[in-house]
Amino acid sequence: MLKDHSKHPTRRSFYAVLIQLLGATAAAVIAVPAAVFLLFKPKSPGAGAMVEIADLADLETGVPQEVVYYRTRVDAWKATKEKTTAWVVKNGPQSAVAFSPQCPHLGCIYHWEDDLTAFKCPCHASAFGLDGKVLAGPAPRPLDRYVSRVEGGKLLIGLQVKRS
Repeated sequence: MLKDHSKHPTRRSFYAVLIQLLGATAAAVIAVPAAVFLLFKPKSPGAGAMVEIADLADLETGVPQEVVYYRTRVDAWKATKEKTTAWVVKNGPQSAVAFSPQCPHLGCIYHWEDDLTAFKCPCHASAFGLDGKVLAGPAPRPLDRYVSRVEGGKLLIGLQVKRS
């Protein structure tokens, strides 16, 4: 007479279930972090934060000055400190404007020319006034500005704003 094994698990069925559980656990260990990476946006330390770039007492009113400063650039989960510049024009005892250093035409680096009293792009002859407005050339819009504010005599800038 043969024994009925359908009611009692065998060693083979026990190992089959154990291997399936181990495989499912391994898949979960890989899938959960991958899903978190793909579905959730990382918190960006420093993204959009205001950065102190100059002391207003050191700037002369109405005279553009190229200011070198450090900002934190966030690329996914990696934050990198990088050196960059902005053109700053102090227009009062507690106010100043910070312009992006790239020409809005093709992204060339412009400079201030005292004799023309204008910002001049050497590549395509665009010219901009002290307020950033287009004076000449193929530039389609005024110079882009940074969001800025003054706190305790220090100029802080944030994100770049494209002007139209």
